[in-house]
Amino acid sequence: MKLQMHSIHFDADRKLIDFIQRKADKLDTYYDQIIDGEVFLRLDKNDNNANKLVEIKLNVPGKQFFAKTQADSFEAASDDAIEGLRRQIKKYKEKVVLAKQ
Repeated sequence: MKLQMHSIHFDADRKLIDFIQRKADKLDTYYDQIIDGEVFLRLDKNDNNANKLVEIKLNVPGKQFFAKTQADSFEAASDDAIEGLRRQIKKYKEKVVLAKQ
């Protein structure tokens, strides 16, 4: 799946981008019609440690999925966001299958 990565006000290193891409590619096992997606990585300006913000948008035919998570690290936030997308995709796929029956 083709993901566009946007790191806002900082430069994300290649290791982080590859990590997110590998995790997102696993979503194809749940729904193989994912067209593409966008990932936004932001540093929040609050004082606590959980200032890493990850937003992920995925496009499928006729629908768009979105997840936004904040955590101590971009890896943890990415994991949570992708898990949220996985749940949305599974729910959507169940609806589509039921509608076809």
